[in-house]
Amino acid sequence: MSINSNKEQKWGWWFLLPLYPYNRRATIRKEVLKDKIWIFEQPHGLLYAVVPIRMTVVKLEEGGLLVYCPIAPTQECVRLVKELESIHGNIKYIIHSTSSGLEHKIFVPPFARRFPYAEIYCVPSQWTFPFRLPLSWVGFPINRTKFLPLDWRESPFAKEFEYHILDIDLTQGSFSEVAMYHKSSRTLLVTDTVISIPEKPPEIVQLNPFPLLFHARETALDDLPDNEFNRLKGWQRVCLFALYFRPSMIDTVGLKELIINAINAPNRSRRNYFGIFPFRWLSGWQISFLAIRNRLLVAPILESLILPQASKKVLNWANLVSLWNFEQIIPAHFDAPIKSNSLEFKKAFTFIDKDSTNPYLLYPSGDRQIYLKDANFIQILEKNLVKLGIAKHPKDD
Repeated sequence: MSINSNKEQKWGWWFLLPLYPYNRRATIRKEVLKDKIWIFEQPHGLLYAVVPIRMTVVKLEEGGLLVYCPIAPTQECVRLVKELESIHGNIKYIIHSTSSGLEHKIFVPPFARRFPYAEIYCVPSQWTFPFRLPLSWVGFPINRTKFLPLDWRESPFAKEFEYHILDIDLTQGSFSEVAMYHKSSRTLLVTDTVISIPEKPPEIVQLNPFPLLFHARETALDDLPDNEFNRLKGWQRVCLFALYFRPSMIDTVGLKELIINAINAPNRSRRNYFGIFPFRWLSGWQISFLAIRNRLLVAPILESLILPQASKKVLNWANLVSLWNFEQIIPAHFDAPIKSNSLEFKKAFTFIDKDSTNPYLLYPSGDRQIYLKDANFIQILEKNLVKLGIAKHPKDD
């Protein structure tokens, strides 16, 4: 763990993707497996819906390190990585694990420049919007950037890692992700495809509890004390925002009430959006959180909008990944490491096999009705994207 000066946490390129915490990003390093696997976490979010964003570093048996899914290379982050390099050898490989996650892609070029001896391996089908540009034009080092071979046995790290790539055509771009299996530690590395929502807010999110307290309020007039109860309440609501964008258990405040509350708010600072708080949580909202906590699941945006675009391909990929004998999963967001196995991983994707008689053919919470209510906004978004021609209907698969 590390808590350091503001200068070390400064992130000068924040304006390229202006998400919280903008120009300051604290970094925490944790050892998952002694002298073998480490995770690096930073806070990351939108409108104070802040969750961890995570990079994983693995020591290679022949010396050196492999980095999966880089995060912002602040001075603090780079120093913590170089501490590992001084003991275990330089970074040999940097894995850019996705094609669609801009919040991951944005950090790869600057991270690679801080470690000029590492080779960068990207998943195929990389794309930029609105214009298709070569990777070198968006900062990837031209002489060190390569694509992952489609066959994992052709990679330079095949002795220690197997991988399978999921690649989905989304009309205007693609969703690609590589799942990597570290054989000796029985660890599965993924980026966005599966997650687990922890009961309590992670350590990295609690370094600055303001976002948690912001969402713990009932109205703009509240001035909540910083305590465990309010942090927990805020975290549960943050998770619902992060997963559903507009969960079913919130209502919006009318314009007149919004203005009156903002004028009378005890905190009208810029940091507090000048007292504007447009949310009103409905009674019983906790039920929605209980339906998603502490279980392996596919994020609703992927379940509703992305993965059904190529259901057969997704099922095939999930089946291949399920052949590995992993005991833990490290994703790029929310909880990690997750104690899990291939059966639970496969179960998380049964939603996509709509003709199956599988008894697990439910949202992983086991309560499909809660999920359908909370994911309603995402389903409306999907219909609008199909109408605009940005996405295709799942039946086109």
